[in-house]
Amino acid sequence: MMQILAMHGWAGHAGAWSHWRKHFEQGGATWNVAERGYGSEKPIPPAWTTGPKRNGPERTGPERNVLIVHSLGLHLLPASVLEKASAVVLLGSFTRFVPDGRAGRSIGAALQGMQAALGTDQELPMLERFLDKAASPHALSALPPNPLLQGLTTLGRQRLQEDLDLLGDCRTLPTGWPETVPVLVVQGERDAIVPAESAQQLIDALGHQPLTLHRDPTWGHALITQRVFVVVKRWLEGL
Repeated sequence: MMQILAMHGWAGHAGAWSHWRKHFEQGGATWNVAERGYGSEKPIPPAWTTGPKRNGPERTGPERNVLIVHSLGLHLLPASVLEKASAVVLLGSFTRFVPDGRAGRSIGAALQGMQAALGTDQELPMLERFLDKAASPHALSALPPNPLLQGLTTLGRQRLQEDLDLLGDCRTLPTGWPETVPVLVVQGERDAIVPAESAQQLIDALGHQPLTLHRDPTWGHALITQRVFVVVKRWLEGL
């Protein structure tokens, strides 16, 4: 039996995984999703299902706990969740978001500008610019509607601020990282959010682990797509 836990990244939302959930559940997997609750959605803490649960065709064999995370989602998971994973899929993820050197100074300044926009009349334009870059090389309209663009709650804005700070502060694989399990890393070479240096640092950090790397020259940062789903499904079938 396969149990999946999905975690979105900064300014993301659980609804972005809806088509993945449908396909995995039809295949017999148990689906769990975490939600930070930046907008009007109720927060859902990341957690594995306790006790047996079946969706679709019956499955036999040992339980496999598969983490699928996008971007900052890797750093939003507690050690108690990470350490129970038996396989991990990292989509547009990173260990350190802000690299050293000139590129890092530019990104650090951009993060400060984003922080300053929160809670002001520049909040919505800032979020739209970020999501537009995340969607690149496609238009923002190619992504599922994001509830953040309908407005933030007070607590949601606080969480968004805390996670923006985390973007600037994260440096390494998070506490509880399962160091021996197989990992699939999916990266888009046209990612306009994660710097190339940060993408490579993640690969370097995973150097002693069973690692499969899938890079596509046409993909950007928004990797919760049907084409990426096919890559992830095939990888899981080969474990």
